[in-house]
Amino acid sequence: MISFIQFKKQRELGEILSDTFAFIRTQFKPFMTTYFKIVAPYLVVLLIALGFYMYSFSTVLDFNSTNYNGVFSGVSMLVSGLVFMVAMILVYAVSQSTVLHYIKSYSDLNGEIDFEGIKTNVYGSLWSFIGLGIIVVLSIMAGFIFCILPGIYLAVPLSLSFSIMVFMDKSVGESYSYGFTLVKDEWWITFATLLVVGIIVGIAGYAFSLPAVIYQYASMGIFSGEMDATSLTGNFVDPVYLILNMIGTLAQMLLNIISIIAGAFIFFNLNEKKNFTGTYERIQNLGSTPRE
Repeated sequence: MISFIQFKKQRELGEILSDTFAFIRTQFKPFMTTYFKIVAPYLVVLLIALGFYMYSFSTVLDFNSTNYNGVFSGVSMLVSGLVFMVAMILVYAVSQSTVLHYIKSYSDLNGEIDFEGIKTNVYGSLWSFIGLGIIVVLSIMAGFIFCILPGIYLAVPLSLSFSIMVFMDKSVGESYSYGFTLVKDEWWITFATLLVVGIIVGIAGYAFSLPAVIYQYASMGIFSGEMDATSLTGNFVDPVYLILNMIGTLAQMLLNIISIIAGAFIFFNLNEKKNFTGTYERIQNLGSTPRE
């Protein structure tokens, strides 16, 4: 029997990491089924756009092509690049929303999930996630532009804003601002937890992107000492290189799930310290009849 993982409680850094992977392990089949049913169409568009972009980019770099082909490839690269950017935004927004609404359903129903409810909530909050995501990214970018330290400082509370919007049912503006209240007096431990999770996900993502880099270097003759720079453009239309890049991109999208789940645990940990929500719920449920 799979034990229920209680999100609404305080945890130390090690517990957050271990429970993140425990949740993925115990919920792997229903979670991934739900995830792909909702996110898969956006992932397919993203990967196709990536393939077209790389193909168009290689044609633009081919100086032997005619002017007509060069102009056509430039337009194609611009269009496919734009589609890729839009698809990337949608994938991140839908992925973040799906994971968080799955956790909300799992937590509210004591280990059970309501797929239709999750799907409805994901599509219903899509524009809110996109809007909040744009505001968060622009804020962090502005912090890094003016000085690196403000960017790092802003990234910690703002990374929790998506969890706040889902689990506390707050508006975009309230979710943005409440993150600063939540991490007050807890900024350093939150930063340390996010940093450790980021390092784990980053190393795993690098491992998946490494095959494409090795294949590219091998095709260019770098390892043999006979480097052929002209083969660089051909690599972008090489089916093996394209597939390896698509696999690497897909892996990075899926690995981002770890960061989202860990972020949810961090939110509940901080919220429990501030508001004792889970404690109050457990006290209220002491006299209730257990579910069958």
